[in-house]
Amino acid sequence: MIIYFAGTPYDGVAGTDRQLAERLGDMHPVLYVDPPVSLLTPLLRPHLASAFRGSSLRREADGVWRIRPRVLPAMYRPGMHHVTAMLVRRAARRTARRLARRVGGAAGGGVAGVVVATHSDLLDAVKDTRTVLYVTDDLVAGSELIGLPRQRVAAARDSMAARAGAIAVCSPLLRDQFRERGFATTLVPNGCAPEAYAAIEDEPWPRDVPRFDRPAVGFAGHINARIDLGLLEAIADAGHPLVLIGPHDPGHHPVRFRALIGRPNVYWAGRRSFAELPAYLRTIRVGLTPYLLDDFNRASFPIKTLDYLAAGRAVVSTDLPATRWLRDFPDGRELIRSESTPRGFLRAVEEELAAEPTPELVARRRAYAAGHDWGCRARQLARLVHCDPVSPALEEPAP
Repeated sequence: MIIYFAGTPYDGVAGTDRQLAERLGDMHPVLYVDPPVSLLTPLLRPHLASAFRGSSLRREADGVWRIRPRVLPAMYRPGMHHVTAMLVRRAARRTARRLARRVGGAAGGGVAGVVVATHSDLLDAVKDTRTVLYVTDDLVAGSELIGLPRQRVAAARDSMAARAGAIAVCSPLLRDQFRERGFATTLVPNGCAPEAYAAIEDEPWPRDVPRFDRPAVGFAGHINARIDLGLLEAIADAGHPLVLIGPHDPGHHPVRFRALIGRPNVYWAGRRSFAELPAYLRTIRVGLTPYLLDDFNRASFPIKTLDYLAAGRAVVSTDLPATRWLRDFPDGRELIRSESTPRGFLRAVEEELAAEPTPELVARRRAYAAGHDWGCRARQLARLVHCDPVSPALEEPAP
């Protein structure tokens, strides 16, 4: 069994943690540990009460079980964060023992490894067990965004890095940062689920999305402080239809965002599930990865870039290190546009809008995405858990 301490709830956005856990579950039983929930949650936030009732062990997918640990109030206050980590480790340890009895022989060997993909120091949940620290973001650079003290996040990262049996990182920049501090790392980037988009052209047109008279541009993801709103405004200013798919952080330029979605050529679909995403991506010709070029984003690996390609759509991204890494693979430079200036970004979008997506081009995009599927990423992570060497061919672009 693998215990996977996630940085995001299982029933939230189907991002890195959930996608990897489900693919790992095809190989080994996985106990997915949600971020903890305060005992006061149902009282202070009644709208979350139903989610809170799901704190006990639940089977979520083939090979994947999930718990949401309950902890004391003020869980991340100074001093209390140590108590929180202790309670989460204890809940995972006890649940793993109970799960092993429930699933019988499949998990009878106990816990094979622990993967920590969150900011809390949870490595010591099970003694004498292989541990993997999986760093999916530069949480030190993003400490203000997640509302935690920078010094504490850095101390937890360094302590876990020094004790982990292996370190996996999600992006080329994170790999370089850890190696500069003397830590050996394995690059396990984000991936995509090509099978989810196999029948995208047969998806019914979403009833809430207008049928524009020209090909549309789209963005899928959280509209928050990571996103360069000015790039979206520039596309709308140029008169291009723009479809926005995903929630908006109320604190991120609320006035500008309301003005943007108030335009007749802009449609905001709001939060949609991963299962609904293919139908909405069907409505666009060009997908956007418009990340601000700050320290936090430079260390990220946006999933959406590969999702657009898996859907057969063109991609225009800002000039992130992860985008450069993807462009170094065969076909990458032709299939992924990367721009460092607002003017270049808009020009690239307009060129891709004008290019007719031939069946051959769509097939190339999908084939490229298929080389970066989540199953491949999960196998890399599983090798680290079991101390097996990871082939460099899985980690680096071919020359």
